[in-house]
Amino acid sequence: QVQLVESGGGLVQAGGSLRLSCTASGIIFTINTMGWYRQAPGKQRELVATITSRGSTNYADSVKGRFTISRDNAKNTVYLQMNSLKPEDTAVYYCQARYDYIYWGQGTQVTVSS
Repeated sequence: QVQLVESGGGLVQAGGSLRLSCTASGIIFTINTMGWYRQAPGKQRELVATITSRGSTNYADSVKGRFTISRDNAKNTVYLQMNSLKPEDTAVYYCQARYDYIYWGQGTQVTVSS
């Protein structure tokens, strides 16, 4: 059974930081591309950042220079360090694992107050 469990969301003031974590089980973590997506109320889910099995990263333009994605293969965990947070970063953040199938976590709420 595949599980992606996110943690680290919460309420933070604009300009603050949060670090999200996503721990995977039931998959061969090292071969999966891992990603973070987010969905704000009334909007479609959008890509935030991805990291391949080899460590190559990709970011949405809106978060470049502020967010950093990383992975610890020994812990089956992917992280999203979010700095200089803005109210428009408010959303539910979802972890994704992708190789032959796509798996999603349950999401964690991030709220940035102005």
